[in-house]
Amino acid sequence: MLLHAAGVPGLWPQITPEELCDWERVCAFIADQPPWWPPGTATGYHALTFGFVLGELVRRATGRTLADTLREEIAGPLGVADELHFGVPDELLDRVARQGPEGAAPPPPEPRSRLDRVIPPGVQPTAAFANRHDVLRADIPSQGTMSARGVARMYVALLGHVDGVELVSRERLASMASPAFSGVDQVMGFPTTTALGYSPAPLGAAESRLGSTFGWIGSNGSAAYADIDSGVAIAVMRNRIVGDTSVVAALDRIVREAVG
Repeated sequence: MLLHAAGVPGLWPQITPEELCDWERVCAFIADQPPWWPPGTATGYHALTFGFVLGELVRRATGRTLADTLREEIAGPLGVADELHFGVPDELLDRVARQGPEGAAPPPPEPRSRLDRVIPPGVQPTAAFANRHDVLRADIPSQGTMSARGVARMYVALLGHVDGVELVSRERLASMASPAFSGVDQVMGFPTTTALGYSPAPLGAAESRLGSTFGWIGSNGSAAYADIDSGVAIAVMRNRIVGDTSVVAALDRIVREAVG
């Protein structure tokens, strides 16, 4: 699943935002699906199902939701419990920046294409969808809510630079930045390389630093990543649906020039 190679990226065509907020229903649907390809033999972007499968594994192994695990094991110890969420608490909803402009959305997938089956029309990343309080409150791990400071601090902790907090071993850190699967993305249709849970080249127009950089970039141009060699973590959170990575690439160039 960490390599998007499990073969279960799809949801039902008529899914609504309310249904996406129903953890048990979504997990039951995924469990009933025959894989689109033999698991482990190909990769394809599990845009929404990724978080549900991983979250259910965590729940069955620990008895805790992924939202609780994030808060108790990572956000709390790092002092960013109010800034890093799978499911925003009611008392913090008024602090969440609204996505805009109202009505903004990326171009929709071709009808009945694989991407259309992975992100059906009712749950595509529009401003209206992102601003819904039920969506913000729900445990939908593929679309967390966070501040740039909060997620950058998590990546700094992954690098091992936060005193008293060790999130991963040095060996695990190296594997997180190492390409582990390459091939044509069976959902997106273009060649891709992925690491365990991360993209090893998440910087848009900037050249990749394979083996050192790991992170992810989102559909609205938000991004977070870390570089092992320089020890620097960067996060850019955007509240506009733009799908433009040029800001991230420009910031990456500025940081690389500053740190050599």
